[in-house]
Amino acid sequence: MKKILLLLISVSFMISCTENIIVKKQSIIGYDISDEGEKRDLEAGSIENITLWDNYIKAHNDRDFDVIRSLDSDTIKVRGPQGQWVLGVDAHYDFLRQWFDQNSPKWKIKYAIANDVKTKDGELRQWVTAGHDMTLTVDGNQVNLYQVIDALILDGKVQEFYVHERVKGENE
Repeated sequence: MKKILLLLISVSFMISCTENIIVKKQSIIGYDISDEGEKRDLEAGSIENITLWDNYIKAHNDRDFDVIRSLDSDTIKVRGPQGQWVLGVDAHYDFLRQWFDQNSPKWKIKYAIANDVKTKDGELRQWVTAGHDMTLTVDGNQVNLYQVIDALILDGKVQEFYVHERVKGENE
């Protein structure tokens, strides 16, 4: 009887001393190839960055330049679909003012994916890839486009983005 009691006490003590360890494993959702040819895992990113992108697009649709400026980094870099290159928050502001006046763009987000990648130096890069329906009014005519934009987010600011687009077909 003493042996059973001693065994129960020992087992109870071992169970009470066991620490529950929860390991959070990041989901690998794809890969990225660096300019140097290094293949790096893309991991699921922060929903906060998608919310930032939603707010950024809303500000563009609302023509809210104060919000756009507050979400742009001072050194923002933009590569447009026809080879446009915009560098800096002031140049971005000037570009948008003229483009909005001439084309009245409107976006509708169709999807957004946040992903993270670490460089070989350990730098974390947080990206949002988003697909958008877009309409422009050019010389009184509506043009329907589809855009995919890759945006680099750092510290709650849009650092850079690349725009890829195509004209939508008649039945889209």
